[in-house]
Amino acid sequence: MSTPTHPEPTATGLTAARPTGPIATEPTETITREPAEPAEKETASSRVSQDNSNDNNSNDGSNSESNNETMPVSQTSWTGHPKIKGPTEPIRMFLLTCSMIGLQFCWGTEMTYCTPYLLSLGLSKSMLSLVWIAGPLSGLVMQPVVGMISDKWTGKYGRRRPFMVAGTVGVVICLVLLAWMEDIVGIFISNDERRRTITIVAAVFDIYVLDFVINVVQATCRSLVVDMLPVHKQHLGSAWVSRVAGLGHLLVYAIGSIDLMATLGQSFLGNTQFKKVCVIAAIALILSQGITCYAVQERALVLNDKHDKEWKSAYSVLRDIWDTTMKLPPPIRAICWVTFWSWIGWFPFLFYSSTWVGEIYLRYSATRQTSNDALSDVGRVGSTSLVVFSLVSFIISIILPYLARSVDDTENTNYTVRPSQRMAKVVRSLQSWHIQRPTIAQAWTVANIMFAVSMVWAPTVRSVGFATVLVALCGVPWAIGGWASFALIGAEINKLSSDIPQAHRRNGTYQQVPDDAVELDSPTLHLRHDSDASAHGASQTGELAGIYLGILNLYTTMPQFIGTGISTIVFSILEPGKSPELTDAGEGLQAPKDGMSGIGVCLFIGALCAGMAAWKCRDLGKG
Repeated sequence: MSTPTHPEPTATGLTAARPTGPIATEPTETITREPAEPAEKETASSRVSQDNSNDNNSNDGSNSESNNETMPVSQTSWTGHPKIKGPTEPIRMFLLTCSMIGLQFCWGTEMTYCTPYLLSLGLSKSMLSLVWIAGPLSGLVMQPVVGMISDKWTGKYGRRRPFMVAGTVGVVICLVLLAWMEDIVGIFISNDERRRTITIVAAVFDIYVLDFVINVVQATCRSLVVDMLPVHKQHLGSAWVSRVAGLGHLLVYAIGSIDLMATLGQSFLGNTQFKKVCVIAAIALILSQGITCYAVQERALVLNDKHDKEWKSAYSVLRDIWDTTMKLPPPIRAICWVTFWSWIGWFPFLFYSSTWVGEIYLRYSATRQTSNDALSDVGRVGSTSLVVFSLVSFIISIILPYLARSVDDTENTNYTVRPSQRMAKVVRSLQSWHIQRPTIAQAWTVANIMFAVSMVWAPTVRSVGFATVLVALCGVPWAIGGWASFALIGAEINKLSSDIPQAHRRNGTYQQVPDDAVELDSPTLHLRHDSDASAHGASQTGELAGIYLGILNLYTTMPQFIGTGISTIVFSILEPGKSPELTDAGEGLQAPKDGMSGIGVCLFIGALCAGMAAWKCRDLGKG
């Protein structure tokens, strides 16, 4: 049941829906067409009405000085109107989330080629697992910190896009340096053994920097989606993020599975497969980030209060994150714990699955002739399996949001995602069979179970075909997990921003609005935000998006440290030396077939943790 609303004139002369309740100054958001005149500066009121009587509902919405006290608060101002270009809603949603395509190109390139690349240089697998601690370490530090800093950013181009652009420049530089690292080191060092050692050290350092700057881009891209959409669109926005990310994965793995040396020639975009893929990833990132930054216009934040203008120290930022983490609302805490356990399982899969399939190929299928270029063989075979994985994930990300119930279906069925004509037939067919559509929490539970059942067989696999099937099946839980976690937490963030009493809240960047306030036929989507004052001078509720998504990222990165520790122990026991598949096989020798695969054991342990994640799903929606 939606909250009853009464129309009230706003400062701009438009009519906004205003919820009734104890405080009659709740900010609202409507989506309107772009006005002909330039955007006016939206300034928060410097005073907040505080009701001292027991009458919670005002008949005419006016403030009575005789019945209310007022107290001064700090001002937070905004300039401009947030909008998304595009003639239709699907196009606008694609433009908003297009930035994720380039991100997946970068992550896909790193996860597919960097592992065999470092192994081919002679790095042991136990040391390699310590290299990939760069991912969780960078996420642990960068995403929450960048989220909080960007929440306070006052540049005229908005809070998120400047960080997206700066991070993109850093990622491109790191990718190019990584691809040509051997050549660059070779200019200064002629001794083969020393050159290889220096190349390993420089490549590892480059990967660390790369992960840090990628997380800058990723944190702001995610926050931008949450910032630009109201609560009833979070479900759809998260679905589009999952779809576009799946498309990016599909494209990068499809390109990686092609013999680019034969297709593009020996010199164009580099003289190795690895160089060509890195350059393509850099180009994809530039294009995708450029499209989103062009299509989306954010409001610019103006801090008028001296306290708001003061930048917090690193200690203060981390302390705020810690305090918020310790006091998480129960629904968000439940989402975080499911994410925690599931990511212990996903860590070895994401970083080692393509290498696992490639090693199975070298162990049981490759001949002496085909194993002469082990790095390219592992990259292409692994990419082929991930193409199927990404295709499955992409298809699921398209159809599942229409089959699952929206986050707030129980509150207002008008907010359910409207399926296309074809999907509507599928939905009606399910209804005719009296099949109830699952909730997002139920879908996430099934996803974790499916991942656990698939990966529990990993240590026993001896066939490239069987390994590819298992990897492909994991595309289903990957699509569901990525969509479900952000759909649930995005809705909870918006609910928090609308539930906090006005005298104690941070001003809302987005609020739930009724369907009749949404104009989807406009060539440009405008999000009107009416700013009210904050009693404590805090920033708008967009800060909730930055800090809570940063905390969710903590629960994504911390299990990766655990996964790194598990991988290090497993590889130290089962494969303590150099990779025989990539170092010995590269010299024309048949890779050994004896012994259990260390990666397979890591995947098995991950399956057990995914089972724990399925168990924790029972807490979703409680509290």
